[in-house]
Amino acid sequence: MSYGSHDGDGAAASSGSAAGTPGGGVYDWFRRGVRLLEERHPAAAVQLLARAAEAEPGSRSIREALGRAQFDAGQYAAALESFRTVAVADPSDDYAQFGWGVAAARLGDFESSAEHLALAVAMQPGNKHYRAALRQTRATLAARAGAFGPLRPGAPGYLAPPEEPGGGTA
Repeated sequence: MSYGSHDGDGAAASSGSAAGTPGGGVYDWFRRGVRLLEERHPAAAVQLLARAAEAEPGSRSIREALGRAQFDAGQYAAALESFRTVAVADPSDDYAQFGWGVAAARLGDFESSAEHLALAVAMQPGNKHYRAALRQTRATLAARAGAFGPLRPGAPGYLAPPEEPGGGTA
């Protein structure tokens, strides 16, 4: 996934004092979680960002970063829910729509994937990552629907039609 939060709502600072709570406040957890994500430690990032999202459930930037970390950690259902939460709160958030779409694709829900990726592309038609993801999802849907038609002679997997008695083909 392409990284970078862009909604700028900021995470409010608060201090954590409960047992087992990481040091610092919500903003510190957010920054450390994003840093871990950038350093390719998504599972560790999920831990901090989930704590931050619990403390600040309305923060779209925290929820988006959490979704990215969950996706990169292979937690696709959780990532979908995180991106869905952001997209429901702000349907014009193209990155949330994109995240929802790619997570849905990883879960095998290509119809939902196509819907949300199409929204992301409509909002940011110049984004090559969005367009590529939508193309892939639509190709998968087309292949599953048999939209490519019969195989042509010479193609891998092609089987010639059986010959009829008398020299013709069926």
